[in-house]
Amino acid sequence: MGYKKVDKKDIENILSLVADKERVFHGESINEDYSHDELGTVKQMPDIVVQVLSTEEVSAVMKYAYENNIPLTPRGSGTGLVGAAVPIYGGIIIDLSKMNKILELDEENLTLTVEPGVLLMEISKFVEAQELFYPPDPGEKTATIAGNINTNAGGMRAVKYGVTRDYVRGLELVLPNGEIMEVGGKVVKNSSGYSLKDLIVGSEGTLAIVTKAILRLLPLPKKAISLLIPFPNLDAAIETVPKIIKSKSVPTAIEFMQRAAIVAAEEFLGKKFPDSSADAYLLLTFDGNNREEVERNYENVANICLEAGALDVLISDTEERQESIWTARGAFLEAIKASTTEMEEVDVVVPRNTVAEFVKFTHELEDKFDIRIRSFGHAGDGNLHIYILRDQLDETTWHRKLNDTMESMYQRSRELNGQVSGEHGIGFAKKPYLKTSLSKETMGIMQGIKLVFDPKNILNPGKVCQ
Repeated sequence: MGYKKVDKKDIENILSLVADKERVFHGESINEDYSHDELGTVKQMPDIVVQVLSTEEVSAVMKYAYENNIPLTPRGSGTGLVGAAVPIYGGIIIDLSKMNKILELDEENLTLTVEPGVLLMEISKFVEAQELFYPPDPGEKTATIAGNINTNAGGMRAVKYGVTRDYVRGLELVLPNGEIMEVGGKVVKNSSGYSLKDLIVGSEGTLAIVTKAILRLLPLPKKAISLLIPFPNLDAAIETVPKIIKSKSVPTAIEFMQRAAIVAAEEFLGKKFPDSSADAYLLLTFDGNNREEVERNYENVANICLEAGALDVLISDTEERQESIWTARGAFLEAIKASTTEMEEVDVVVPRNTVAEFVKFTHELEDKFDIRIRSFGHAGDGNLHIYILRDQLDETTWHRKLNDTMESMYQRSRELNGQVSGEHGIGFAKKPYLKTSLSKETMGIMQGIKLVFDPKNILNPGKVCQ
């Protein structure tokens, strides 16, 4: 790539760009956490880390990196799973987690303006106190909003409310050359040229650095009820989903889970799930402005499930019961991770009517390659979270079985007209699979867009389409 190696002079120059020198780390003072993300399978230490506090600092550091041909990687709270925030070529990490202020609540325009390091759970807590609602609901609540924007995160409420892109009205950006620009705004409609805002959403920090976001809000639904519905097997559970979607009682969320994931969560949390005797479950949530509306919708769906072979319908209509169920659902990833020595994830998205077929295929792969696989996911939008576990396999055997398993999964995904990632992104780890799933023309256009934004290829190099 021909990047400049960070030297002592670069460190001195970068220190001069930041008001507080204690926010700049280099050499042995860099925390090892900066070398990896949450999953930890992609690793590389940066040469220098700058914890920025303002757009101006981001701009100054970015401009220096651009002028000196030093690779730079933006990072939030590091909860990613595909190595998107790992500095593959070393260089500079810009840590945006301390830019964490909520700047403005505009109740007339129903927007919230935030800095990039604000956590998803902080946004939810803040707006709900004002009886407002930010719908995107990824499982990782400690992710930053900029991380969500950069992966176009969806989460559990995507069935009814959509994904992050649907709730980003405007962005302040720092381009790779250090220039600051704004795209979008508070307007509801905008047909004024190409939608650069929507191009940035999902770009995984390869085109520009998000330094401010204007988010769309909704009025907070006044009532929410969850249903936990056990089924005799996964096929029966998943085959019920299209029937639910076709009904006029669309849930906020439709999750599927199998007994193995529930048992792992019970052991991890030290708490019992309301029911763990069935082979498979659907977890649904309904929300609305009054109890009658919510009850009408969930009763209709409950009848659909019972007619389709559900063993029971467990209603969670209190805050305590709902918290018990959704806490367990939120712990699935950590519970699976705690049960093994290392793991790799696949978050393919397939048409909803092929979810059961794909999950059944993963069970066949368990037997074929003699490797443990666990899964759960968003049945309502076809986004599966599948984890391949190393357990006690030696290094050579692990990588051979992992590659064989993942190749088989992505090939089957293509056959079912699916895509490589539903919400976790491509980053570094999934690049080979993206290249085999998209046409040369599509990849060429993506690479051309990257070149226009970043002709020197210094911003988060080695990711997505590069």
